[in-house]
Amino acid sequence: MARYTGPRVRISRRFGLPIFGPSKYLERRNYGPGVHGPKSRRKHTDYGLGLIEKQKFRYYYGLMEKQFRGVYEKALRRRGVTGEQMLQILETRLDNVVYHLGLANTRAAARQMVCHGHITVNGRKVGIPSFALKVNSVIQVKNHNVSRQLATKNLEAAVSRAVPDWLSFNKEEFKGTVQRIPTREEIQPIANEQAVVEFYSR
Repeated sequence: MARYTGPRVRISRRFGLPIFGPSKYLERRNYGPGVHGPKSRRKHTDYGLGLIEKQKFRYYYGLMEKQFRGVYEKALRRRGVTGEQMLQILETRLDNVVYHLGLANTRAAARQMVCHGHITVNGRKVGIPSFALKVNSVIQVKNHNVSRQLATKNLEAAVSRAVPDWLSFNKEEFKGTVQRIPTREEIQPIANEQAVVEFYSR
């Protein structure tokens, strides 16, 4: 399955945001990568700004271009505000929920946990990171020593990260539930979703 495997700090420095999580290197060099990074004052067109916002979302959620375009088209077919629908689709992906529950330290690690068969949904093993969860979907770590040990290690490292209000989590049973679909305010997007909608609708 395709995924981004290039330099991560470079991408974070390009956008000036911790796209892949906190980075001490990003704090030391809070400007763009390359020799022109510290003095770059290039102005962006509306198209360029939309492209930047789209790329932020893509890297943040770990999607390739074709996958992200599919998310937009799916959101477009739904009722409601397209940008908000797009955010809700991204947030309720299985790999993203596994990350929010603290069962993995990064979204990339959550994706790997799902692909390696450590996660079940409603009692059935699901190996698809993009699996769309619904209200009352139950996510649980497989009852296997290796799976539980991995989850325990990750939970200890994620103790300072709070589980969102739209999810519930039982740490003893390694089980989480989607209580409801998150609102835009709860998601707090890393980029401007409306700019992405305008970018694709050109």
